[in-house]
Amino acid sequence: MPKLSVVVPFYNVQTYAPDALKSLELNARDDFEFLLVDDCSTDGTPALLERAARELPGAVHVVRDRNGGLATARNTGLDAARGEYLAFLDGDDWLAPGHLARTLAAIEALSCDFVRTDHVTVTGRTRAVRHVPHGPQLVPTDPRAGILPATRSTCVDYPYAWAGMYHRRLLDRGLLHFTDGLRTAEDRPWIWRLHRRARSFAAVGLPGVFYRRGISTSLTQIRDERQLDFIRAFDQVLDDTAADPDFEQLLPKAVRTYCAIIAHHVGSIERFEPPVAEKLRLMSAGALQRMPPELLDQALDAMDPARSTLLRRLRRLRSGRGAA
Repeated sequence: MPKLSVVVPFYNVQTYAPDALKSLELNARDDFEFLLVDDCSTDGTPALLERAARELPGAVHVVRDRNGGLATARNTGLDAARGEYLAFLDGDDWLAPGHLARTLAAIEALSCDFVRTDHVTVTGRTRAVRHVPHGPQLVPTDPRAGILPATRSTCVDYPYAWAGMYHRRLLDRGLLHFTDGLRTAEDRPWIWRLHRRARSFAAVGLPGVFYRRGISTSLTQIRDERQLDFIRAFDQVLDDTAADPDFEQLLPKAVRTYCAIIAHHVGSIERFEPPVAEKLRLMSAGALQRMPPELLDQALDAMDPARSTLLRRLRRLRSGRGAA
């Protein structure tokens, strides 16, 4: 059994894949494997991965027969992974040399289910460190402590799967797979499930993942209906949280986060084509109607006036059309 399996999906990232692959080479060890998942790329990415399969120590080339999106590609890699520990990287990002070994040493020393790491955002030539919104560092903690309070940013608002490392027992318990077919926000139900059902975690610092922002391959930049998958993702968060024994404590946080994400997307609705924009408005209004009314009122009252007004208008829109 390898000590570590790293799942790396690739889809049409021929410009950036060489950086990701080179960084894996600079992290390679005899007991590491790299699952290079080609999600049916149509550019030069497959040739790069074929070469890496021959030259990169520990590389395992996995080819999907049809494009399934990031969540499904990650699941394909997880199904093939053999490691005692697991980690993720996206094909347009990269790692600092030795980052995987340092993170592995941390999770082994702490003996917890998973660790969360800081990361570096890369926007053009600008770099900034983003920290896990949790303290103290290097202290194993109940993962539920990373969900609340509802009034500030917490670990469930830091959903990046690649910002951490995970013990295989989480995979064996069914906690590491993503909701199949989600094109965006796939990390959201995933991170909530981890923090509700895992037994221990720790924040460890170690900002060794470099995350590219604002590039055309990034899912945050798409303008079509795939972006609307955040509705399905957050509906799952609400449904799963409502079934939790501690739902009375946890559900206000889920509702507030969902409202904030809706406000973010609808607040920049002009970036979508008109048919997608209209669908976004209607789906968002429907999502508001599905939320517990009292918790929704509390969330809207806590928002700044601009976002609160925006969502209250959406709420009325759906009420009128639903009655018709």
